Amino acid sequence: METQALGLAGLFVIAPDVSADANGRYSYYYSERAFAEAGAASHYVQEHASFYPQRHTVRGLHFQKPPHAQHKVVRVARGRIWDVCVDVRRGSPTYGWHAAVELAAGDWRQLHVPPGFAHGFCTLEPDCEIAFRLTDYNDRAFAGGLRWNDPALGIDWPCGDAPGFVFPVDREWPLLDTLDSPFHAGDMPR
Repeated sequence: METQALGLAGLFVIAPDVSADANGRYSYYYSERAFAEAGAASHYVQEHASFYPQRHTVRGLHFQKPPHAQHKVVRVARGRIWDVCVDVRRGSPTYGWHAAVELAAGDWRQLHVPPGFAHGFCTLEPDCEIAFRLTDYNDRAFAGGLRWNDPALGIDWPCGDAPGFVFPVDREWPLLDTLDSPFHAGDMPR
């Protein structure tokens, strides 16, 4: 398994080893030992999937607040997405910065998102299925986020300013300059 740092502490892409022969390809999505060696969380309590029929559907930017903050591993089971994370750790030298990566079902790569990042994505084609592995259970009472199109973030979304669909809740998150982030740089991965 290889990892690719994305320039923000704790945020990286996981590329599992893939074996191929005349019968097809094989890989593991998760290995406790390999994840721990890579610096990813190694104990997960929930895995779920979501399906988006429309191209340029935008979700995010989401996080879950302490004490139920989550490490998240994102992979695409079908289709392609443009995945983006924003550093919301107060006191971080990269606070408000973002990193983005394209993930596709065929490349088997996964994105590791530690607590302290707001996460979102844009579907790049119709009929995308995305799988999420989490270290804590989803709890709406601890949900938080940033507005996906906040100009202060400087995110160049593939859909521009005209997404195919944005969930109503994602239109209501605060802007970065009004966010009362529950995350602190000293508490997070380096």
